[in-house]
Amino acid sequence: MSPGELGILFVAVSLVLLLSGMPVAFALGGVSVGFMLGFMPAANLGQLAETLYEGMDNFTLLAIPLFMLMGIAIGRTRAAADLYESIYRWTYKLPGGLGVANVIGCAIFASMCGSSTATSAAIGAMGIPEMRKRGYPQGFAGALIACGGTLGILFPPSVTLILYGIVAEQSIGQLFLAGVAPGVLLATLFALWVIVSSFRRERDSRRLRLARGGSSVGAAIAAGPAEGKSEATAFEYFTWHDRLESLPRLLPFFSIIFIVMIALYGGFATPSEVSGVGAFATLVMVVIVYRCYHWREVRSIVLGTSEYASMIMMIIAMAFLFSYVMSYLYITQSTTQWLVGLKIPDWEFLFWIDVLIIVMGFFLPPVAIVLMITPIILPGLLARGFDPIWFGVNMSLVMETGLIHPPVGLNLFVIQGIAPDIGLKELMLAVLPFLLIIIVFVVAFSVFPEIALFLPSLVFRH
Repeated sequence: MSPGELGILFVAVSLVLLLSGMPVAFALGGVSVGFMLGFMPAANLGQLAETLYEGMDNFTLLAIPLFMLMGIAIGRTRAAADLYESIYRWTYKLPGGLGVANVIGCAIFASMCGSSTATSAAIGAMGIPEMRKRGYPQGFAGALIACGGTLGILFPPSVTLILYGIVAEQSIGQLFLAGVAPGVLLATLFALWVIVSSFRRERDSRRLRLARGGSSVGAAIAAGPAEGKSEATAFEYFTWHDRLESLPRLLPFFSIIFIVMIALYGGFATPSEVSGVGAFATLVMVVIVYRCYHWREVRSIVLGTSEYASMIMMIIAMAFLFSYVMSYLYITQSTTQWLVGLKIPDWEFLFWIDVLIIVMGFFLPPVAIVLMITPIILPGLLARGFDPIWFGVNMSLVMETGLIHPPVGLNLFVIQGIAPDIGLKELMLAVLPFLLIIIVFVVAFSVFPEIALFLPSLVFRH
């Protein structure tokens, strides 16, 4: 068979296994081993363990479980609740202030752990019940957390940016910096949409109450609180003393972020070493500040980290094997040659690459997408003059959509695990405006790549 025919067969079998519901790691591994048996010499199968070891033998990968430890330690203690409560005290007066607090909470928590699903789980466990208690539509509450969780893929330490840096042989420090400005801007757009949509709901609710109870202001007051506020929280109020009192709760979080950033960009440590510093600082914080030193609590943190990290590392190992088989069978090289030789404009080429990433997001998590297709598409992008640092962030932005749309939609399943009574259809309808914001932002980001490249060029200029 020609490399092209092998490639089509390889992709077809992969899709069948992935869409069958088989775990991603086993699907990738099963396809790889099957094609090794059918199309490669038997000696290669005998070197399977060595191939897997060589793929995983990268010191930078150590950063992934350590950064996850940071997120798990915060998410399973009172730390996440303190972060959430402190932010809400400063945003409660805004229309949709609690929703804005959830967006900011997701952004800060994401910058601590770099995992979108961990962010959705930790903030969603607190934020969704609180928003529903205050009268927010349940679909909107779930969608807000699911989409806010996607910010974890942009803010350092991002697991996907770490893997992209390894595969594309790019500076992880520059990739981390390149994700900061897009992450902040996207979080701001999410918060603005929360404010606008909440203002519109409160305005429509006020008009409805006036129509039912008469035109007087007194009738509107007698009719009860507006939508988005329950009887218990309609007159919720925090003094300046309450707000200032909450600031010390934020200090440990910003201290850890500051330590990590200084260690990384001050040239004191590599990303893997920085992850160790961050994990140690986080454990010290939860022990000293939150008295988390009982065996039951420590065991929960360690086991949670082991479970989540093992799943990610299994996907990474099998994706490396998957890439090795494609390369050995000349599928990667022939596909790259075909992509480079396409006679289409550069921006049209980028458009179809983004469409491919979105389609792959229908059934693959971001980790697998990065490892599987980066070696194939990157040479074509480089040949057309696209910046590899910029594309790493662009790829992450596009992959965000895969976390909030079916059939995989990992963040959607996390939300349904937290609030199983929220239907998938209701959740998806509420997610659509956030998806539209991401798509518009990707277009703007493509037109103005300086959004991502400004900070790396400023810090790493020679």
